[in-house]
Amino acid sequence: MHTIIEPFKIKSVEPIHFTTKEQRINILREAFYNPFLIKARDVIIDLLTDSGTSAMSSEQWAGIMRGDESYAGSDSFFRFEETVSSITHMKYIIPTHQGRASEKILFSITGGKGKYFISNTLFDTTRANIEFAGAEGIDLLCDEGKQPSLIAPFKGNINLIALEKCIQEKGAENIPLVIITVTNNSGGGQPVSMSNIKAASEICKKYNVPFFIDACRFAENCYFIKQREKGFENKSIFEIAQELFSYADGCTMSAKKDAFANIGGFLAMNDETLAMKCRNLLIITEGFPTYGGLAGRDLEAIAIGLKEVMEEDYLKYRIRSIEYIGDKLDAVGVPYIKPTGGHAVYLDAKAFLPHIPSTEYPGQALCGELFLEGGVRGVEIGTVMFGKYDADGKTIPAPMELVRLAIPRRVYTQSHIDYVAEVIIEVFKRREKIKGYKIIYETPLLRHFTARFEQL
Repeated sequence: MHTIIEPFKIKSVEPIHFTTKEQRINILREAFYNPFLIKARDVIIDLLTDSGTSAMSSEQWAGIMRGDESYAGSDSFFRFEETVSSITHMKYIIPTHQGRASEKILFSITGGKGKYFISNTLFDTTRANIEFAGAEGIDLLCDEGKQPSLIAPFKGNINLIALEKCIQEKGAENIPLVIITVTNNSGGGQPVSMSNIKAASEICKKYNVPFFIDACRFAENCYFIKQREKGFENKSIFEIAQELFSYADGCTMSAKKDAFANIGGFLAMNDETLAMKCRNLLIITEGFPTYGGLAGRDLEAIAIGLKEVMEEDYLKYRIRSIEYIGDKLDAVGVPYIKPTGGHAVYLDAKAFLPHIPSTEYPGQALCGELFLEGGVRGVEIGTVMFGKYDADGKTIPAPMELVRLAIPRRVYTQSHIDYVAEVIIEVFKRREKIKGYKIIYETPLLRHFTARFEQL
């Protein structure tokens, strides 16, 4: 088998600022052991997120120069609308400045006390916007997805039996919508099968509950369907995406992921009444419906990126580059969520650092060590991000303790990835000496962005 090379040539470069381990000790201490509080210039390899961190193509940069900045009815909007509509076949396309803005609008209108939003797994901002609206988010991940070391093709699936039972118990009238995240970010970047999406859609139709897709990484998910699900091997990614969206009543998307854009997102739906309400709130909070908080140049970049992301040469390289890290970690027994997902490697911090309990945040501790060892910045997806407190103030741990190393699209080369694997392995060798953390400052919502820690 030939080496899978990057399906692009590099035209512009950005310098990396190198630090020493002694410098990083002070940097991490001054950031209160929170990667979000580290200055970007002090990071050597930045895997905090794949959101908005992609390298745009020459075509996207050309599109930026063509951007029509008219306040209302710009040409850029209509090109954007046509592209989204061709993929989703949804009637109403509403641009927003990013995914969480779409969530804020949607859940502000549909949420409220006594309401429940059901998902395979909600990510942080999605859950926060649901809770801010007074509602409750319920995760119903399939059993396979709860076992990090288990090899299964679609570990991002929603538990269909639990979904129908939950609708019956909570009452369909109290469930504004069911939303499936593709790929399942909190669950290890794992894909959702087409059969699971179709079955979930049928259950929702049975109880007259709207069914939405969180489409941030729809193209990566469609590539997994093509590779792993019978009947799709000869279909194009575009055709698979069209079928995926055909089962949904609407979708949200952060275009900062699978559209290669540095900013942007959208809401799409078929319900005219809901679309009218969303547009009304959009005007108050984001902008006119044909720009939605974005410059025309950003709408152009998104429209072009949505087409580029469905190119199979790119997706083959993208998925293989993530597998490549997994292969290196397997060679020395580093625990991570298997198989590797579409956009990131998720280290299993609970198995990596079994001597650190969830109440001492093993994922956060592992993030700190990766930065100290090699200037690699990742993010904790565990009890810091998703933990709760009970009535007595006792910590309710998250189901899994993970560290996500999200790979920006078209940014790093194989040598960068080799370096990341070496850093992980070096930390793994001295894992028994790593200590946990305690929180000394936190906010009520999305605490992981600004929390401060002390090393125990």
